[in-house]
Amino acid sequence: MHALDTMRALASKAEVIHLNQGDVLFRTGETGTCMYGLLEGSVRLTWIDSAGHEGHEDIPVGHVFGAGALVMENHQRLSTATATSDCRLIAMNRDKFLFAVQETPMFAVQLLASIDARLRDIKLADG
Repeated sequence: MHALDTMRALASKAEVIHLNQGDVLFRTGETGTCMYGLLEGSVRLTWIDSAGHEGHEDIPVGHVFGAGALVMENHQRLSTATATSDCRLIAMNRDKFLFAVQETPMFAVQLLASIDARLRDIKLADG
């Protein structure tokens, strides 16, 4: 079971978002209020690092992103998320996130495993 499976189980129809290719989900510097799970399509996160170089990460289907918005008060997005194809996502706000962690403690472990895998992929890509 993955974090996205728990998100899917808790989601209502209103929490499913459809994006067209090129649509921006959020921008660097915006205050985040939700994390997202990618059901279909592809999303690219882009950012400028401290040296002024542009970086990016392509989020694969089945992964979650944007969790920092749920664990830090007034979290500002560190990247811009753009749909690189038509997408379907689940949005999870902080209340639902806290409910998921309380009712399904393995959700937190699954989320950490997903974040760790993504960080490892970025580190390997940077070589």
